[in-house]
Amino acid sequence: MSDLIKIAVDAMGGDGSPKKIIDGIILNHSTNKNNFFKIFGDKNKIDPLIRGKIPAEFFELIHTEKKIESTDSPLEGAKRGKNTSMWLAIQSVKDKEADIVISAGNTGALLVVSKLNLKMIENIDKPALSALWPNKKGMSVVLDLGANIECSSKNLSDFSIMGASLYTSLYPNEKPNVALLNIGSEELKGNETIKETYQLLNEKKSDNYNFAGYIEGNHLMDGEVNVIVSDGFTGNVALKTAEGTANFITSELKNAMTGTLIGKISSLLNISNLRKFKKRLDPRLYNGAIFIGLDSPVVKSHGGTDYIGFSNSLDVCHRIVKGNLIEKIKQNI
Repeated sequence: MSDLIKIAVDAMGGDGSPKKIIDGIILNHSTNKNNFFKIFGDKNKIDPLIRGKIPAEFFELIHTEKKIESTDSPLEGAKRGKNTSMWLAIQSVKDKEADIVISAGNTGALLVVSKLNLKMIENIDKPALSALWPNKKGMSVVLDLGANIECSSKNLSDFSIMGASLYTSLYPNEKPNVALLNIGSEELKGNETIKETYQLLNEKKSDNYNFAGYIEGNHLMDGEVNVIVSDGFTGNVALKTAEGTANFITSELKNAMTGTLIGKISSLLNISNLRKFKKRLDPRLYNGAIFIGLDSPVVKSHGGTDYIGFSNSLDVCHRIVKGNLIEKIKQNI
């Protein structure tokens, strides 16, 4: 059992917790017997949900009735103290009792409490929030998605290294192409920070990734670039725009296919293709944002996802630890 990957789980964060968290753990265990779960939360609520569903040797339950609320500001969340489920889960990673921590709770509080407990990787100034996005050829890593509104050229350069390290941790047989998200593909376009970063990355030769220059928003899904780098403001706007567009397309397609008799007949004839299309845009498959830059990995599951999405984020945790993300960043930086 010593070779199991130990995942610290904040079981009280996000909508529908702790049930969806525990159901996600049970689903994940059904397909992967190589994880051990340190579960932090209200034992009275959690024990009936998990007892007998997975063997006792695959989990440990640490009781606390305190939790950080979704309505708390980051500072209010941190002030709730060291006995909250989120704080205790992060503390267990700090104390080397777990390999990685995951929470579906308050994003701002998770970042603040993580920074209070965990050190930065040497020579990294700011952590970044990164996530996986689908593209035409596979998946892309995008960062920063909101942790840092303002970034220097060094920060963006660091994000490039961290994003490439994350990609190779998840996809060890591929060498990623890295690009800066910009308003144009020409070298002279963009603000001074973007142009300075371009020069830094263009002059710096790396064995770990290829620098592909700039990428515009309309090419994010082409699949030619595997790691897309931006400041947190731009990245968050791009993320919300992509999510909204995907929801709009799915909703409009559903209305077109069910609004008329001809549409219903057409949907029946194309049910296999429609299922593939729906699955490709299912946000649960890409659940699990990662705070990178800290000396231990922290994963943020979407608060509104269901147990299937949470199970997928546990799979991301497993792959990050298995791929030695932190060591890769330290070597590459």
